[in-house]
Amino acid sequence: MIEIDGATKIFGDGADAFTALKDVSVTIDSNEFFTLLGPSGCGKTTLLRVIAGFIDPTHGTVQLDGENLLDLPPFKRPVNTVFQSYALFPHLTVAQNIAFGLEMLGKPKAEIKSTVEEMLELVKMAPLADRKTSEISGGQQQRVALARALAPRPKVLLLDEPLSALDFKLRKEMQLELKRLQHETGITFIFVTHDQEEALTMSDRIAVMNAGTIRQIGGPRDIYDHPAERFVADFIGDTNFLEAELISASGDTAQIKLSSGKEVQARANPDGANAPGTVTLAIRPEHATLGPAESGLLSGTLSDVVYFGTDTHYHVDVDEGGKFVVRRQNQPEQTQSHAAGDRVGLRFPGGVSQVLRD
Repeated sequence: MIEIDGATKIFGDGADAFTALKDVSVTIDSNEFFTLLGPSGCGKTTLLRVIAGFIDPTHGTVQLDGENLLDLPPFKRPVNTVFQSYALFPHLTVAQNIAFGLEMLGKPKAEIKSTVEEMLELVKMAPLADRKTSEISGGQQQRVALARALAPRPKVLLLDEPLSALDFKLRKEMQLELKRLQHETGITFIFVTHDQEEALTMSDRIAVMNAGTIRQIGGPRDIYDHPAERFVADFIGDTNFLEAELISASGDTAQIKLSSGKEVQARANPDGANAPGTVTLAIRPEHATLGPAESGLLSGTLSDVVYFGTDTHYHVDVDEGGKFVVRRQNQPEQTQSHAAGDRVGLRFPGGVSQVLRD
């Protein structure tokens, strides 16, 4: 549905120029929940605002269903935006807020009434239709903002970190609600967040951004299990990094020698950066286990044991240098088998580690 080709945005001139987007190209499908994920200042909101028409790119094109969006002002684009602040009218009721955009479009009163009722049911706000938005909770305000943006039935809904102001429990609930709304409406959602959990929970595909560029695009499981580079592996979830030697690679498999001298198979880099030599391995904490020091691929001393309720994290100082974390899910009546100061071995099956490019 959306095709962005070579989008570049430079703010300022000369020595004060700042490049917020650097030759970004991406295609977003119809009826897709697509997330732009990255740290603050990576360019994700700038890209969203380019799609919305709030800013123009310095170079590049943006098309929607083959039509050049850059020729259209924001109010003529079949795109709506939900902002972080919601931007509701506090003196209007919930129903009046939802109806506002439809009234501005000159829709017939009967159509406005039926659409408002439909949206109220969709976001489960019908009982509060006559309540002013200044008199409802933050989570309820977020639902109203979504309903107002969905009411004109845009082809694309842009969401700029809309959950960031909510408390943890409500944010978790709204993650599921957003995915439900996207599925029921069939509208393409483009979601901006710096929260990796939000991205993994809701997205069909994720574009990980850094320094104005897209570093990797893929489904949540693909991004998590097969990061292409160190930045992606480090930003998405917790990751252990090991320096090792790549001996050989064939297809999707690489033969690796660890700093201990022991060898293990790893997943080759998905982008083909698999030349023999020194490489970085990424290993998720949940993919490793602890055992006797003499039987491990690596050995070390347990420096700390941290209980998190659902799981326990074991921090190991590796003999050859560096730190390694093992995460084990807690079970009922499970006894603590390791304590700080213990000598331990680190084990991980062949194929769970990933060769990274820098």
